[in-house]
Amino acid sequence: MGVFMKFKAKRRIINLKKIIINFIQTIIGTALMAFATDLFLLPNQLSVGGFSGIGTIFYYLFKLPIGTTVFILNIPLFIFALIKNGKRFFLDSIVGTISLSLFLNLFENIGTATHSGFLACIYGGILSGIGTSIVLNANASTGGSDLFAQIVKAYKPNIKTGNIIVILDTIIVIASTIAFGQIEIGLYSAIAIYIMGKVLDIFFEGIDFAKMLIIISPKYQQISDEINSKIRRGTTAIYGKGMYRQDDKNIIMCVASRGEVRQIRKIINDIDKKAFLIITNAREVYGEGFK
Repeated sequence: MGVFMKFKAKRRIINLKKIIINFIQTIIGTALMAFATDLFLLPNQLSVGGFSGIGTIFYYLFKLPIGTTVFILNIPLFIFALIKNGKRFFLDSIVGTISLSLFLNLFENIGTATHSGFLACIYGGILSGIGTSIVLNANASTGGSDLFAQIVKAYKPNIKTGNIIVILDTIIVIASTIAFGQIEIGLYSAIAIYIMGKVLDIFFEGIDFAKMLIIISPKYQQISDEINSKIRRGTTAIYGKGMYRQDDKNIIMCVASRGEVRQIRKIINDIDKKAFLIITNAREVYGEGFK
C-alpha cells in the first residue's frame, strides 16, 4: 500500500510539472502571436486568418481593441466546447484565448515594426508560426478557427479539421480585402498564411528530413553492394511481384540523407540505366545513422 501511495504521489508531481510547463509554453506562445499581430500584421491591415483577422477588421472599422474582439467572438465557442468537448478541452482553450487576448491589448499601442507590407507578411508569418507551434506543443488552443473546427468536427466527424480551418481563414482574408478595398492586403495576407504554415511544418517535422529511395532493378544485388560500400547506407530487399508479367522481383529500399541522394542516383545509373527509381521524403527516421 505504501509503495502504491508513493507511486500516486510521484505521478501527481509529474502531472503538476507537466501542467506548469504547458502553462508557461502557452503564455510564451500567445505572447509571440500577439507580438507578431500588433507589431507587424495589424499596422499593415494584414492577417493570418482566425479571429485575429476579424479583430483587425473591427479595429479599423469600429476602433475596437483587437484582443477584446477576439475574446468576445470566442465566448459562444467556449460554451459549445464545454458542452460538446468536455471540461479539459474547455480549460486548454480558455487559458490560451485569455492570454492571447490580454497580450493583443497590451502590445496594441507599442507601435509598428515596419510599414512595408512585404516585410510585415514575412516576419508576421514567421513569428505567428513559431508562437502557434509553441501553443500547440503545449496541447493548448487560442480559440478562433481551430476551436471552431474542433466543435464542427464533434458534430460532423467525417469533415477534415484542416479543411474547416482553411475555408474559414480564406473567408476571413477575403473579407479583409473587401473591407479595406485593397487587393494587396489579400495577397500579402496569403503569403503570411503560407509562411506560417511552413513554420508549423518545420517546427513539428523538422528541416533535417531524410529521403527514402525505392529501387527496382534486376541488378539489385550489385546496386545494394555499391550503396553499402560507397555511401555506407544499409539497404533492405523487399520481395515483390510484377503484376503485368507475373514475374518475381527484389525491391531495394534505402533511407539516406538529402546530400547522399545524388551519389546514390549516380550509382544506380552507372549500374542499370533502366532501373526504376522512386524518391520520396522521409520526415522522421529513427535508428542507426539517424535519430
